[in-house]
Amino acid sequence: MVRVVPVSLPAWWPALLFSGVLLLQGCSLLPKKDASEGKPVAGLVRGDSTADTTKDNRNSDDKKDKADKRDAFTVDVRGPEAVRDYLKLHLEIQRYRELDDLGATEISRLMVAAEANARELLGTLGYFTPTLTLELNETPQGAKAPREIVITVSPGELTKVSNVQISYGGPIADDATAEAQRDSIRTAWALRAGQPFTQQAWDEAKTTALRSLTAKRFPTGNIEISRAEVDADRHEARLSVTYQSGPAYKFGPLVLRGIQRYDPDGARRIARLPSGQDYDQQKLLDAQQRLASSGYYDSVFLTLDTESGNPLAAPVIAQLREAPLQKVVLGAGFTTDNGPRLSVDHIHNQVPLLGWRAVSRLSVDRDIKSLSTELNAIPDDHGWRWFSGAELKSEQSGSYVVDSGRLRGGRNKSSDHIDRSYFLQYDYAQNRGTNAPPSASAVTANWGWTGRYFDNNSAPSRGFGIALEVAAGYTLTGMQTPFTRTYARWLGVLPLGSSDDKETNARRSRLQLRLEGGAVAAKDSAQIPSTLMFLTGGDTTVRGYSYKQIGTVRPDGTTVAGRYLGVASVEWQRPVVYNNKLTDWESVVFVDAGAVADKPAELKPKVGVGVGARWRSPVGPVQADLAYGVDSKRFRLHFRLGFTF
Repeated sequence: MVRVVPVSLPAWWPALLFSGVLLLQGCSLLPKKDASEGKPVAGLVRGDSTADTTKDNRNSDDKKDKADKRDAFTVDVRGPEAVRDYLKLHLEIQRYRELDDLGATEISRLMVAAEANARELLGTLGYFTPTLTLELNETPQGAKAPREIVITVSPGELTKVSNVQISYGGPIADDATAEAQRDSIRTAWALRAGQPFTQQAWDEAKTTALRSLTAKRFPTGNIEISRAEVDADRHEARLSVTYQSGPAYKFGPLVLRGIQRYDPDGARRIARLPSGQDYDQQKLLDAQQRLASSGYYDSVFLTLDTESGNPLAAPVIAQLREAPLQKVVLGAGFTTDNGPRLSVDHIHNQVPLLGWRAVSRLSVDRDIKSLSTELNAIPDDHGWRWFSGAELKSEQSGSYVVDSGRLRGGRNKSSDHIDRSYFLQYDYAQNRGTNAPPSASAVTANWGWTGRYFDNNSAPSRGFGIALEVAAGYTLTGMQTPFTRTYARWLGVLPLGSSDDKETNARRSRLQLRLEGGAVAAKDSAQIPSTLMFLTGGDTTVRGYSYKQIGTVRPDGTTVAGRYLGVASVEWQRPVVYNNKLTDWESVVFVDAGAVADKPAELKPKVGVGVGARWRSPVGPVQADLAYGVDSKRFRLHFRLGFTF
């Protein structure tokens, strides 16, 4: 037995002990000696080699420790690829792998939670009766972790939609005029009976239908009730959703905010908001786009005021930021037709006295030098506006350089799909070069019409566009002779095959067909300006030939503009799919043919064939084509940015 005997100490011993502790702490503040040199280390300045070496060694050790550090465990999911990759990405247990202080007990608890989490995730994919097996294997010699969690998944049978019930609440339910909208929502419902049920597809179907509801007449509509009843034993899902429409709205007055410099009434005429008509989101966006593209405003945002308390005349609020009265824009570009281009634009939004908007441009590239100005009035209540313009140009046209001038004035109108114009025009053209055709001038009365019926005007995948121009006039040089000029072009995009699936439709290849024709009818002796006649060839017409290379060939071998034009093109466009995913690229194969002559019987087409690529860039489609001119026996590279018709 050990007996502890208490020992009494003097009263001053605690005080002495406390003082000793303080002295020891103070010693830690004294400069330390370097082991090799006996010099103080504390007090080294930045840049001292010893300090840098110490720091580098410490960083190296940290990196080595981090490299040598292993995870607490690894997760291996085994099963069909569709569910395996999804679970690997979304399982919550993955978040705890790097906690190196986890023991077997903690990992076991995580595995219990992981099973419930995996079942929940599989349910979002439509698998409600999966078989899961979780194993914990010790891997002490493993390079990644000392333990491995193996999750084996047998997802079972996929649940499919057995029934869909769509109902409505509010005015839309009994409104006879809304029958078409109700039917449209039901017809366009994405998740139909017989299709696999997933949470993502269910959410997307409800959201898409809600957008259709709120896009017309009922902007405050919402989902009142939605329910997905899953019978796991029968692998069926019964879906029901009720949409509450809210009141029907009509466009009221346009309320402008931010107007200081420009005429408010002019903004209303530009917007052309259909006040008094049923609310339509697309019409609201069209009005916003017209204001934004007018040049008078740097930013435009239109919203329907649903808080005004008067659905039958709901105000539309236009938040505007006005553009400067004048500005100068410098530009640079490049085309394979004309090489590098520099331009200077001057914009005046209120020309003195007239009050019209003027855009003047100086442009210089390899083959074309031009100076132009165009003035446009604010449109009237019906959308028609007065315009006038003038242009001086010098360009390589066929075998000659043509110096030309043009004056025009008239009215035009642009709507959602159709542009119209009628105007008077004066043209003057002088050809420069050996044995150049004589100068000529003429005055014409013109009518133009363009219709665009594409699904997307900037990058169409289906639809067509057509343009017509008709002119009648008199020559002013030599004998005054009447003549007529007609020109037409058509472009159609035709998808190949058909499918109800959006993803399949996006992968379908297409044919793009293009036709172009023109004719000038006059006496053979009539001196018609070459700018009113035809040449072709280049990026947008007959690829494989240079800009305006194809024309009427004279006996001396020179090329001049002709009175008749014919162009045809067939292009096969095919989206590029990589790793079973649709990309932003397309491949194309094309054949172009074009001819120009002074008589229809003399039209002999020149053919270009080639291949190309399309890229849907953020600023519009980029087009690159390598074409071979069968007649010229030369390859040419053609680049274009954007699509216009």
